[in-house]
Amino acid sequence: MKFFLDSAKVDEISYALEMWNIDGVTTNPRHVNASGKPFMQVIREIADIFRGTDKPVSVEVNPHHDKWQDMVAEAEKLAAISPNFVIKLPATEAGFKAIPVLGEKGIRVNLTLVFSATQALQAMRMGAYFVSPFIGWKESNAEEVRDFIADVTAIRDNFGYSTEIIVSAVRNGRQIADAAVTGADIVTAGFAVYKDAFDHPYTHVGLGKFQHFWDQTPYE
Repeated sequence: MKFFLDSAKVDEISYALEMWNIDGVTTNPRHVNASGKPFMQVIREIADIFRGTDKPVSVEVNPHHDKWQDMVAEAEKLAAISPNFVIKLPATEAGFKAIPVLGEKGIRVNLTLVFSATQALQAMRMGAYFVSPFIGWKESNAEEVRDFIADVTAIRDNFGYSTEIIVSAVRNGRQIADAAVTGADIVTAGFAVYKDAFDHPYTHVGLGKFQHFWDQTPYE
């Protein structure tokens, strides 16, 4: 399984690359806003970090676009900045339509804001490189998410689609594990989510006990 970092903060991305060997990055307008920098400055800085690698960086078009032609035009502009860029489009009629148009131009698409298995299926049918089912939002509204991930994965496998599944809007380590158990390809989560998920209080309890015994034992 691959781990992507859901962030547009350069310091978080650099740390995650060095310490966690993350496999890619996803951004969205909220993350870019949180960086405190202009959109184009942020994505160019991220492009510089990944220059010379094959790790993908998902960059989202203007969410106000409701015509596929406008999505395609901006996607071409963004894709020209870096070969690492994968263009995020929303799971709308215009977004679906833009997928094969961009595919013919060699531009990869990450279909985002996916909340149903049928939306995921349509993204796969249209040739999306990535599809991003959102689970955190659904779970917050008391919807079952493990079955949702399993359905999306089963659809992909049943028909042999090449689309990779990025489980998105992940809130905790349990959801990361759920994504892995149900066969998703990728998880994307925020910096704090990974920090918490990679840690466990019992690890520190056990380490303290071992340190005590180590200190009481001659080395030679």
